[in-house]
Amino acid sequence: MARFDGEVAIVTGSAQGIGAAYARAFAREGARVVVSDILDPEPLAAEIARAGGAAVGIRADVTDGAAVDALVAGALERFGRIDILVNNAALFAALDHRRFEDIPEDEWDAVMRVNIRGLWQVSRAVVPEMRRRRAGKIVNIASTTALKGTPMMLHYVASKGAVIAMTRAMAREVGDDNICVNAVAPGLTMSEGVLEGGVWSDDWIDRNTATRVFRRRAVPDDLVGAVLFLASREADFITGQTMVIDGGAVAH
Repeated sequence: MARFDGEVAIVTGSAQGIGAAYARAFAREGARVVVSDILDPEPLAAEIARAGGAAVGIRADVTDGAAVDALVAGALERFGRIDILVNNAALFAALDHRRFEDIPEDEWDAVMRVNIRGLWQVSRAVVPEMRRRRAGKIVNIASTTALKGTPMMLHYVASKGAVIAMTRAMAREVGDDNICVNAVAPGLTMSEGVLEGGVWSDDWIDRNTATRVFRRRAVPDDLVGAVLFLASREADFITGQTMVIDGGAVAH
């Protein structure tokens, strides 16, 4: 029996990159996966199906309440339940590095809208179904930037600090319903967005890598094990925690 047989996982921001790595991993472990993104999720859903898994692609903007409600309704219509939510959707890779006083207001607002409000909106929509079944796992994607105080991207750092705080507070609110809420905080990872965005120079990446115990660049598959663990029954007595996955740069 696979680790997540019979369970249903929604992964936001999963059409490509790190989110796609999470979605593929859940499918390999037997979960039925809802691939959700503002990008076209169908290619990944089809890929999972060709590999023998079960998946549906539902396009959704996490900041659009109606789209989020439709995402949850679509997941329930297709699979009948929701066991796991991975809040992965975020603005990051394409953000320019700027001093905080130079961040445009509209860019600041966009980061807060997606990275904070989006997480809240999707969690709010999913929790009633988890409460009904008195079971569920929510895994929020934070970042070590919030623990290191990484400069030149204050809006992103602030948003991921909020994710850590929200994880702690949400866990206490839903504990009586047997719902676990945890976070992972990845270090800089060589996602498609980082590799293709043009913002991340080799020098920046190399300086980041040099702070690690394991002095190599992280890849999406380095993050998968922690997310699967926190979504599994093995983590049934863990909640409100943030697990750092960055090769040892931050001791947390």
